[in-house]
Amino acid sequence: MGYLDGFPVTFKKIFEGVTTRQYRGGRDATTEDKAPKPERLHGRHVLNRYEDGMEKCIGCELCAGVCPAKCIYVRGADNPPDDPKSPGERYGYVYEINYLRCIHCDLCVEACPTEAITETKLFEFSFTNRDDAIYTKDELLVGDDGMPQHMPWEDWRPGEDEFTSGWMRATAPGGKAAFEGKVGWSGELGYGVRAPEAGQTAVEIEGTEGSSSSGDHDHDHDDSHGHGGGHH
Repeated sequence: MGYLDGFPVTFKKIFEGVTTRQYRGGRDATTEDKAPKPERLHGRHVLNRYEDGMEKCIGCELCAGVCPAKCIYVRGADNPPDDPKSPGERYGYVYEINYLRCIHCDLCVEACPTEAITETKLFEFSFTNRDDAIYTKDELLVGDDGMPQHMPWEDWRPGEDEFTSGWMRATAPGGKAAFEGKVGWSGELGYGVRAPEAGQTAVEIEGTEGSSSSGDHDHDHDDSHGHGGGHH
């Protein structure tokens, strides 16, 4: 292509008017509504609570250990006997995520034994300084109503806090395909018990290592542990 061969395209677009769609616009550039996000999108994390308000995080540091980007820093501490933060012996005293490193792989969610850390569908948040990119427990932990904290630089839209990490229970190694159709084993403050996960076929379940009955047994064990932890 010669030096001037590309200019006809440039001049053609100039006379056609504005061709760039505004970022904030959805499929219709004249509206502020955005295109719907996939149910299993990985976005900004939240630390959840049980329905009675107790924190789900027990400070086990498994999420930090499995993180391939080394963006999570956790330190556990013994629960104060007169004011316990979580149902177990320990709780997450320090919890930080560095979003300059996070790749939103969701491995932290898979590793968490109590479903404390999950990812919302919020992905539109930027920072004017590096300190804002490091979210602490105060920013990650849901409020007394169970809703995520909203930072000034985050563009939250309705529904972006719902069904966080919806794929995890049925497809993760810890969840097993046999969890299809079964209700999650611990309710969340503000949301209650989430709807059961779908998406695996009966053929896939039968081909999974171990029988469906063994999966049911594992689920029953988790159910008694999870609800016991959430209500006592």
